[in-house]
Amino acid sequence: MTSSLDATATTRAALKTMDRAELEAFAQSLGEPAFRGRQLYTWLVEKGATTFEEMTTLPKALRERLSKIATLGTIEEVRRQTATDKTVKSLFRLPSGRHVEAVLIPDFDDDDRAKRLTVCVSSQVGCAMGCHFCATGLMGFHENLTAGQILDQVRAMDTLARERFGRGITNVVYMGMGEPLQNYANVFKSTQFIRDGFDLSPKRITVSTVGLARRIRQLADDDAPFGLAISLHAPTDPQRSAIMPVNRSEKTDLAALKDAVQHYHATTGKRVTYEYCMFADMNDSAADAKNLATVARWAPSKVNLIMYNPVEGTRFTSTDEARLNRFIRVLVDEGVRVTVRRSRGQDIDAACGQLAVQEE
Repeated sequence: MTSSLDATATTRAALKTMDRAELEAFAQSLGEPAFRGRQLYTWLVEKGATTFEEMTTLPKALRERLSKIATLGTIEEVRRQTATDKTVKSLFRLPSGRHVEAVLIPDFDDDDRAKRLTVCVSSQVGCAMGCHFCATGLMGFHENLTAGQILDQVRAMDTLARERFGRGITNVVYMGMGEPLQNYANVFKSTQFIRDGFDLSPKRITVSTVGLARRIRQLADDDAPFGLAISLHAPTDPQRSAIMPVNRSEKTDLAALKDAVQHYHATTGKRVTYEYCMFADMNDSAADAKNLATVARWAPSKVNLIMYNPVEGTRFTSTDEARLNRFIRVLVDEGVRVTVRRSRGQDIDAACGQLAVQEE
C-alpha cells in the first residue's frame, strides 16, 4: 500500500516539528514499527543529525525513502559576532529565507573560566507586541519558529561553547526575538527537545513573556516544568500602557496579570521572576520601587533589574548608578528579593532589547 506521503511529492513531513509520539505515529504511517520513530527522535533531538545519511541505525531503504518524503528544516548560521566581553551573537537563516538571532552569554569565575554558559534563543522572527523600547518590537511580526528551529539555535551555540570555552551550555532563556507565549505549542515542545538533547534540568530553562495572562494560566494548567519570567518594566497601569501596548487590554493589564500569577503559583508552587528595565526618569523613582514591591508581593517572586541598553530610534536611556542604588535600597527595605543584570554584548547589539535583524 502506498502512503499518501509518498504520493504527494510536494507535501514533505517536517520531522523536526514532531515529538517522540508523533514520530512513532509517522513511522507507523509508513508501515514501519513504532520504534523507528523513537530512533528518529534520538537522531534528530538527542544526536543532532542534519542528514538522513547519518542515521545509521535506520535501514538504508528507509533513509532513502525519508529523503524523498520528509525534511529536516535545518537552519544555517550566516554571521557571527563576538563582543569584548566574549558574548557571541549568531545570525541564522531559516528555510523561509528570513533570519533570527541567538546569543551565547558566558559568565566567568575568578580564574576566567566559564562557570555558566547561557543561550538566549529566539522564538519568532520579529515580534507583534510592539514594546516601545525594544528593537525586536520595532520589526513587527514575521514568522513563528518551529520547535526544531529553536532547538537548532541551542545546538549551534552548544557547539560554539565547547569550541571556545571547553564545556557545553548550562542554561537556556527564551529572551531573544519574539514573544514566546504567542508561539506556545512550538515553544513548549522545544523545551522538551532541549531537555532531552542536552540533558538539562528544567530548572535551567526560563521562558519569558510580556505578561499574556491567559497563556500564563495555561502554563500552570499544563504543568510547565521550566521557569517563568515576566517582562514587567513598569509597576502601574498608566506607566506600563505608555510603553507596552499589551497592557492596554483588560485581558492583559496588571489586574489580569495578578490573577494569572497567583493562579500560576497556587497551581505549580513555583515563584516567578519579574524583569524590570531601568529607564531614566520614567520608572526609577522611590515611589516606583514601592509600587514594584507591591507587584512582587502578589506571589513569591524575585525582581531582576536590567540596566537598559540603547536602541536606535527610541527615546529611552538607562538610569544612573545613584538612582539604581536608591531603587535597590527601597526594594530591599520592602522585603523584595532583587538582583541586577548588567549589559552583556552591548557593543555588538546582543544585549537585552537590542536584537533585531537588519536584513528584514
